[in-house]
Amino acid sequence: MAMPLDNDPHTDDADLLARYARGDGAAAQMLTARLTPRVFGQAFRMLGDGAEAEDVAQEAMLRLWRIAPDWREGEAQVTTWLYRVVSNLCTDRLRKRKGGAVPLEDVSEPMDPTPSVEAKLQTRARHDALRAALATLPERQRIAVTMRHFEEATNPQIATALGISVEAVESLTARGKRALAAALKGQVAALGYHEG
Repeated sequence: MAMPLDNDPHTDDADLLARYARGDGAAAQMLTARLTPRVFGQAFRMLGDGAEAEDVAQEAMLRLWRIAPDWREGEAQVTTWLYRVVSNLCTDRLRKRKGGAVPLEDVSEPMDPTPSVEAKLQTRARHDALRAALATLPERQRIAVTMRHFEEATNPQIATALGISVEAVESLTARGKRALAAALKGQVAALGYHEG
């Protein structure tokens, strides 16, 4: 019999996964609702394509469900494991693409009815500029910066996902941020920012 979860946001991911492995459907629903948006967000930022990001998110979650019966608590955090899977799936897709990244004009942005048209255009220009600048970074720098600053992963989580030391993560993110700042420097005024 499944124990009530009471939708407690503090319930540990590994505990929910263990409950799912024992047949608790409510635990699976709660874990899916908690993790899928984060997984999709990471995939979207890496791929720049909503449909591909959705495919990656589904595949990553399927892999999590498959390994649930063999999950060993304490070896890794569920989110760290998922970050690594998503990162690998996205990297595979990026390598298979012919002719490089998807053209920015083909990437659709979610429409929000509240901001003005000008605000939407400005936001899109900023997102496009950031996505283009991220695409110029070496692969590991791009992954480290994306995980740290968009997914809010900790340096130890990133280190585990990439199979490197925490010091190497710190170096990657610092170099990546400097490269992004340099790439975007000439666009500050056009993107509606003020220097100083």
